[in-house]
Amino acid sequence: LAKYPEIKTLMGPDPHLKWIVSGMVFMQFLACYLVKDLPWKWIFFWAYAFGGCINHSLTLAIHDISHNVAFGNKQAKWNRWFAVFANLPIGIPYSASFKKYHIDHHRYLGGDSLDVDIPTDFEGWFFCTPLRKLLWLFLQPLFYSLRPLYVNPKAITQMEIFNALVQFSVDLIIYYLWGLKPIIYLIAGTILCMGLHPISGHFIAEHYMFLKGYETYSYYGPLNWLTFNVGYHMEHHDFPSIPGCRLPMVKKIAPEYYDNLPHHQSWIRVLWDFVFDDNIGPYSRVKRLCKLAKES
Repeated sequence: LAKYPEIKTLMGPDPHLKWIVSGMVFMQFLACYLVKDLPWKWIFFWAYAFGGCINHSLTLAIHDISHNVAFGNKQAKWNRWFAVFANLPIGIPYSASFKKYHIDHHRYLGGDSLDVDIPTDFEGWFFCTPLRKLLWLFLQPLFYSLRPLYVNPKAITQMEIFNALVQFSVDLIIYYLWGLKPIIYLIAGTILCMGLHPISGHFIAEHYMFLKGYETYSYYGPLNWLTFNVGYHMEHHDFPSIPGCRLPMVKKIAPEYYDNLPHHQSWIRVLWDFVFDDNIGPYSRVKRLCKLAKES
């Protein structure tokens, strides 16, 4: 920032985010109507090939919204409520809990018992062979959602209760209108595409230590178009208040800070290497002791 103060102009809300997310949510509601009479095999096919991709993209929109980039820091509540809206096609309440823990991921990156993105000792010990690592990738949504309750449980907030009430109410309305298949389409898509799926390569690419001494990596490939530029992960951790749509500008303004850092070329290659490289597994994360900051 001292060298490139113009980076500050990139901070602030993304005026297009709310419209893009709203379009994705309503697209999924339309899909719910279209799949209601399909055979079960096509429900799961479209869940994996289409709906799950949108749902995974929505989880990354929620990630962006958790940094208040939909309406700005002065409208923090609007961001929380909009994240609940973005959550609707995912089928399971998620946004409020994600916000609660994601702050710790930025504040205590790699912090033992603080950053719940770090796999547990059991995960690192057990999922150590190619077959087991493949299973771990498939079950990743389960570990991702349950790990916080074991590693760093926190009290349930009012927003989490509101998130759950709204989510399950909309699920019931969809079930009442169109039956069970659209619900399965939504939830199966979320689980499948946050597990063994090319887009899910970002989970591994972001912070697994493929090269010793480097714990955060960016990816500059085309899948960023579907994921709100979450691949620009070094840039995001440097400037979390910059929305995803403007992160490429950070690298363009200050190339000497990023061009020489190791980065990934392919999320599919990341998944392949994770499964078949004996030197990489759930344990391949930097873990550090962090002093708990006092809440203001």
